[in-house]
Amino acid sequence: MSFFGFGGRRSAYHGGGGRFEQTYRCYPASSAARPHLEAGDKVILPASALHRLASLHIEYPMQFELRSSSAPRASHCGVLEFVADEGTVVMPGWMMENLRLQAGDAVRVRSAALPKGTYVKLRPHAAAFLDVSNLKAVLEKTLRAFSCFTTGDTIVVAYNNRSYLIDIVETRPATAVSIIDTDCEVDFAPPLDDKETEKPQQPSPAEAGEDNNAEVKDEPPEFKPFTGSGIAARSGAPSGSNGRGKQQTSAAPVASGASCSSARQKTGKLVFGSSASNTNKEAQKAKDEPKFQAFTGKSYSLKK
Repeated sequence: MSFFGFGGRRSAYHGGGGRFEQTYRCYPASSAARPHLEAGDKVILPASALHRLASLHIEYPMQFELRSSSAPRASHCGVLEFVADEGTVVMPGWMMENLRLQAGDAVRVRSAALPKGTYVKLRPHAAAFLDVSNLKAVLEKTLRAFSCFTTGDTIVVAYNNRSYLIDIVETRPATAVSIIDTDCEVDFAPPLDDKETEKPQQPSPAEAGEDNNAEVKDEPPEFKPFTGSGIAARSGAPSGSNGRGKQQTSAAPVASGASCSSARQKTGKLVFGSSASNTNKEAQKAKDEPKFQAFTGKSYSLKK
């Protein structure tokens, strides 16, 4: 028979198989004058929890599963300090919202061993988050305050006096992963307020009445390379050109247009950890290499 550990009253720890498990009353960081907790996923436990964890020889870093009776799912967290009042746990406000907890509600805290994450997909609520300058550096700095990710959670990332809500859409190799000392690839799903993700407009009645069996010739012509007109060089052309000048083309505008993409697409994937330095080296190497220029080779003509 177990007892809830509320307000320093009688409590019991379930350490079967070396596992720590305890039920506390939770309180938000704002009410405990701990606003710094909001920038991360750490909680504050009482000193008695530390003594119990030490006796169980729990491996570091300490990570825990959080579960409440009001939410059908679990979340995970790390621990920052062991200075909370007995029978209580201090948590970030966004974490309590994920678990549908109110101040004073009961939450079960159980030790967990999470695998190292290899892939995380994030979905910002605001598209403006993807327009942040040097997004990779911002994420590397702000996510240091997090120890783990749980699929389905909505975390808060603070930057430049603004807080951004970000959904954890997917994690690999499990639905909850540790992001401490690991190379983790980060991908982005379309933001919730991105207009580009909205459904395309329905065709107007006039357009709907058009013949669906239109011939192929009505479609835009396909692009065919090397079909532009050339301009012959004057008689004073340099020797070796055989009377033929270099073709005047619009290659530069076409190349620049082909490489155009929205500002948000450039942040498609980020890699954190040791592999990030390798990615930077490859990018620098590619930058130093000469760019390909179309139609700059030598021209030849057939002899009569």
